[in-house]
Amino acid sequence: MKRLLALTLALTTLLLTVFALTSCNVKGEKDLDRIKEAGKIIVGMEVAYAPYNWSEPNANDYTVKVSNGAYADGYDVQIAKRIADGLGVALEIKAIEWDGLIPALESGDVDMIIAGMSPTEERKLSIDFTDTYYDSNLVMVVKKDGAYASATSIQDFSGAKITAQLNTFHYKVIDQIQGVNKQSELQDFAALIQSLKSGAIDGYVCEKPGAISAVAANPEFAYVEFAAGQGFSCDPAESSISVGVRKNSSLTAKINEILAGIPVSEREAMMDAAIERQPVEE
Repeated sequence: MKRLLALTLALTTLLLTVFALTSCNVKGEKDLDRIKEAGKIIVGMEVAYAPYNWSEPNANDYTVKVSNGAYADGYDVQIAKRIADGLGVALEIKAIEWDGLIPALESGDVDMIIAGMSPTEERKLSIDFTDTYYDSNLVMVVKKDGAYASATSIQDFSGAKITAQLNTFHYKVIDQIQGVNKQSELQDFAALIQSLKSGAIDGYVCEKPGAISAVAANPEFAYVEFAAGQGFSCDPAESSISVGVRKNSSLTAKINEILAGIPVSEREAMMDAAIERQPVEE
């Protein structure tokens, strides 16, 4: 009897596992049909990472209403609008903390992630990515009148208190600085800015658009851009930005087609415009 019960339990577990895996694959493969039928696509982003995405209290020509009642703007939002238009559906945005974006996509809470996310090999284990929709480079944000404002190499930050955002490759590359005083990861863009303002850190690593945004909103900041051979080494895929979709999603090819229709010059203009519109304060 015990053997029969054990066998039954094992078979049940196996069937449930197979069913779960099969359901996940079917969900991705039927994404496009399901979205077309629903007439809308749900996009997940932080809505707190200017100039990629941020929150606005009021609607304007650039914003999209967020599930929490606020309005979202930024480069990611404009890309999301182009994708929704290309699919012929309405756009809905859900504000989700960075750490919860991939789980939300996997669970079906959102249809795709457009959040300044890089298609790293680690993330590709969980989700798929489209072609890139923006390419950037890594810089260091510091205080304009601080000891590190004149740095020209990442090695000039030896001994400095440096950090980056939680669960980003920005945090990993800090290890390339010899003798760095690496600090704990911080949750989001706002936390990085506050820590630098308070003197808790001497600088933080981020992509150039985020740095331009931070400096524009905080005149006491500056960012250090490094010449070739003096900056961080990373896989080009890690400094590019892509749309996150479910594994085997039928959306991937269609999104790539839409992105291919946006020239690089237009993408750059969209980013420049987003930087100009970003909130003065975070």
